[in-house]
Amino acid sequence: MTLTTTASLIRSAYEEGRGVAAFNAINLETVEAIATGAETANRPVIVQISENAVRYHGGLAPLAHAAIAVASGSTMPISLHLDHATDERLVGIAVDLGFSSVMYDASQLPYEDNLTRTAAVARRCHDRGAHVEAELGEVGGKEGVHAPGVRTDPAEAAAFVASTGVDALAVAVGSSHKMTTRDAALDEALIAAIRRAVDVPLVLHGSSGVSDDGLRAAIAAGMTKINVATQLNKAFTGAVRETLEADSALVDQRRYLAAGRDAMAAETARLLTVISA
Repeated sequence: MTLTTTASLIRSAYEEGRGVAAFNAINLETVEAIATGAETANRPVIVQISENAVRYHGGLAPLAHAAIAVASGSTMPISLHLDHATDERLVGIAVDLGFSSVMYDASQLPYEDNLTRTAAVARRCHDRGAHVEAELGEVGGKEGVHAPGVRTDPAEAAAFVASTGVDALAVAVGSSHKMTTRDAALDEALIAAIRRAVDVPLVLHGSSGVSDDGLRAAIAAGMTKINVATQLNKAFTGAVRETLEADSALVDQRRYLAAGRDAMAAETARLLTVISA
């Protein structure tokens, strides 16, 4: 199966009132785990590569080509998405490589600067047929905080979407990046209010910190795209750690990387049944 588009996966989920999962990949093994999990759960999935992962590899092309190869060999629809890009040049590189969607993140800037830069990126990407996600409000975790005062305002969200022309909007509603516990308390009333105010799908970042029931409730309240990274990294790293602790003489990377890949694939499949029910 060839790569599908993020726009098609999000649009169908949005129209049907269900969630679509977007999982972050860091290397070949994590791309393979996501694809295997999707096939096990019989669900489509969005594979995301973040600007941080690009920085780790020293460039986007190697991992992008690997992800395209894995996705093209999968039996399930898989799309490729650039996550949390602050570098406008990287956005163009991603579209050149075949990414059907990008998340341009200027949320750290003052509102007017965020709006102006995001609108310009959206115009360029739309000219090339790419779907654009932006962020309004501040999803915590990068600095370890998420105060109610920086949560997304519904009226401001409506104005931002209308002015920028973005296709999806990541909003701050109580989740936080990099959480290793699943006890984040989402503001479901705020999610519903933003959903009523804007006419594009909403995106939940920092979903690793949200319980299964919390994810279901967020989708019921109006979330569509659900981003997960840390929860999958926990599964992968935990299995690697257990394998190495069980055999102190082990040096074959394939043995412990395979254990991590299998554990991440299992958690991918499980989360897909929660998010894409």
